[in-house]
Amino acid sequence: MARSALLIGNITHARKEWEELSSLVELKEYKTGSRDDFLSKLKSGDFDDTFVVYRSNESTGVTGPFDKELVDSLPSSVKYVTHNGAGYDNIDVKACTARGIQISSTPIAVNDATADIAIFLMLGALRRITIPFNAVRKGEWRGKAFGLGHDPKNKVLGILGMGGIGRAVAERATAFGMKIQYHNRNPLPADKAGNAKYVSFDDLMKTSDVLSLNLALNPSTTHIISTAQFDMMKDGVVIVNTARGPIIDEAALVKAIQSQKVFSAGLDVFEEEPKIHPELISDDRVVLLPHIGTATWETQKDMELLVLENLRSAVEKGELVTLIPEQSK
Repeated sequence: MARSALLIGNITHARKEWEELSSLVELKEYKTGSRDDFLSKLKSGDFDDTFVVYRSNESTGVTGPFDKELVDSLPSSVKYVTHNGAGYDNIDVKACTARGIQISSTPIAVNDATADIAIFLMLGALRRITIPFNAVRKGEWRGKAFGLGHDPKNKVLGILGMGGIGRAVAERATAFGMKIQYHNRNPLPADKAGNAKYVSFDDLMKTSDVLSLNLALNPSTTHIISTAQFDMMKDGVVIVNTARGPIIDEAALVKAIQSQKVFSAGLDVFEEEPKIHPELISDDRVVLLPHIGTATWETQKDMELLVLENLRSAVEKGELVTLIPEQSK
């Protein structure tokens, strides 16, 4: 039986490169549909020769999450899932691993665009930019709630999760004269840490003026920032999250902002997105973006190309270029 690659969703920027892979593997596509329809097609054998699955950006909207039910329904021929996204919390890694299915994601490709948005949110939060931004469009000039903000220079930026995105944030923040510290499960080699100082998790909470969250979502990081952590922080801390919403306990964040423990927050991701906590929406001290960290032409194409690089490598070499960390141990 010939092997095939199955695209779920669509390819927007690298369609030509996808079609060029037809010389290596039969290409199949499931662009639109529903979870029930997809599961039905799996059951009827429509995709029985699938060797590698390409999960596009919008694939969760097409089939729902790649949870255990879906993974267990995949044909035994599936050996690889090449996922378009740095985060892969909507894939059941344990279920895939149990089936012998390896997963790739798109680190590196997302680093610069996501770091840019983190800095944008940080500067906006330091200046509480939403207040004058909204006021001027209403003809209120700076607005009644306008007040002085803060400079980034000489502030201590704490980075929780010093992977590729975290390091890109550190590089950019250094240009603003910030002092960088970070916490990972393990310290980085000196050549990767740059001028950033490694500190314990508790010290990061206690001594950072700005806290940037740049870590993956998993059971151990869900609500890693909650009431106990806010209580540890400096009064007037600024919170920036471009990682995943559930990393922060949003209800606890709202209380910390209302008590003025948190000066402001810059958020690109939310706990139940696209739903946003109503008290975050109504609070002008919060800078909000609708999960657009990687939303540039260049980054979207780079992500698609990296997925295709993984797919090609899976077909030609039987290995993935950017295998997820949980499976590379």
